[in-house]
Amino acid sequence: MAKADIVIRDQTYAIACAPGQEDRLLALSKDLDARVIQIADAVGDVGDHRLLLIAALSLLDELEAARQGIATMSAPQIDRAAQALDKAAEHIGALAGRIESEL
Repeated sequence: MAKADIVIRDQTYAIACAPGQEDRLLALSKDLDARVIQIADAVGDVGDHRLLLIAALSLLDELEAARQGIATMSAPQIDRAAQALDKAAEHIGALAGRIESEL
């Protein structure tokens, strides 16, 4: 089992994770930290537990909205979105190739 040390509001937490997932966990924790700080700025310092609870509820609300949005998409919309993602992936791959060849 691997471990990542994440920081939320200047508090460090050691979090166990699957090997190779440390960078992903660190990136997610940075997003969570930014969200918690934004919430604290909006509602005041109501304590870390409540701020994390509000952040979790906010994220779950966004997830549910995204799920509902996907559920209401038509097949042509899904196809267009998939094509756009494929095209973006091709462009990113080409850019990565150019960057690697310049190094």
